[in-house]
Amino acid sequence: MRRGQGELRIGLLGCGTVGGAVVRLLRTNGAEIRRRTGVGLHLARVAVAHPEKSRGLVFDPGVLTGDAAEVVGDPQVDVIAEVMGGVEPARRLLLDAIERGKSVVTANKQLIARHGVELFGAAARAGVDLRLEASVGGGLPVIQPLKESLAANRVLEVAGILNGTTNYILTKMADEGWEFEEALQDAQRRGFAEADPTDDVDGHDAAAKLAILATIAFHTPVHADDVYREGIRRVSAQDIAFARELGFAVKLLALAREQQGRIEARVHPALLPLDHPLASIRNELNAVFVRGDFAGEVMTVGRGAGGEPTASAVVADLIDVARNHRAGAHGRVGWEASEPRPLRPIEDTASPVYLLMQVTDRPGVFARIAAIFGEEGVSIASIVQKSRGQTADIVIVTHTALESQMRRVLARLEGLDVLHTVRNAIRVAGEV
Repeated sequence: MRRGQGELRIGLLGCGTVGGAVVRLLRTNGAEIRRRTGVGLHLARVAVAHPEKSRGLVFDPGVLTGDAAEVVGDPQVDVIAEVMGGVEPARRLLLDAIERGKSVVTANKQLIARHGVELFGAAARAGVDLRLEASVGGGLPVIQPLKESLAANRVLEVAGILNGTTNYILTKMADEGWEFEEALQDAQRRGFAEADPTDDVDGHDAAAKLAILATIAFHTPVHADDVYREGIRRVSAQDIAFARELGFAVKLLALAREQQGRIEARVHPALLPLDHPLASIRNELNAVFVRGDFAGEVMTVGRGAGGEPTASAVVADLIDVARNHRAGAHGRVGWEASEPRPLRPIEDTASPVYLLMQVTDRPGVFARIAAIFGEEGVSIASIVQKSRGQTADIVIVTHTALESQMRRVLARLEGLDVLHTVRNAIRVAGEV
């Protein structure tokens, strides 16, 4: 390490919710970290957008600055911890740090999901560490288990509940019978959802996290825009009630797997059998489920967001960087590249599907509907029909079918004069 006495001097970029928690953690547990690990973590510089703003933290003179580039360029700083968020200027700042021979720790999921491969390559060439545990799942340990504990395995599948906001909303809809908007408002009141919830409820957050996990698990670059994405706005209390009646829970599922040399990566609502490990994950908890060819099924569960859990992962990465520097083992990055593999378009994926339709309630209607399924080669596994006088709700769960087949079925159903509406179509996890 550069400094004597086993000390790593840290330049922190950002001091909001996560950055502030990093500062408090280092001050609270710094002595214990040194005692247990022999590593001293010294916060040398902190860059913030508004140095004059009161944030309940007191810094020594010269530590706080409004110029992040100044922190990156400071020769007294050994490692950069980036918790500022956003793609730019974070990308430029981290590339500059790497070029200067500084290791990097980041909690920035959007940056890694979009430019991770560029950053991994730069760090490998420079022989510095790039650590990113906090970028997926906050305090939930996911990256290191994939890279180290499961390193001897070929990963077959990574599935998860990667967004605590949507999981809280769906839990409340199931428990209270609320519709989406009511559950969202409750999540916002409790601080689990932002005033603008788009990133969470439309699946952007989970898609970015899945892109990172897929890149690491399958050793091939997966960009956030490569992940197929649907959010939860269309999920209704009626969907959740019918799902429970059929033996399923509704979750926003993130799924990546390798099949026949191609990578499938998608985020969307899904019906999970009630005995599936992810079906029991409630409220704001996150979970990641990994299936390896030799290890079998492994799952981790925990708080996936928030300042303190994320700070815990950031500081754990800083400890690892310090240990590596002390041992002279630099250059550990987030993934080991292999040949890029093609991605499977959503049209080529296959799953059972739940459909909720409202139709005119008269003889012969279902026969016309069933004929369309049969003509498109989609087999029906179960049917629930509930009359409401002049109309009826029909719930159909299919056997496994190609997405392209189901899209043809839906297009043809829309042309039926007896169909009032297809209220929802939700994929089912697993075979039916």
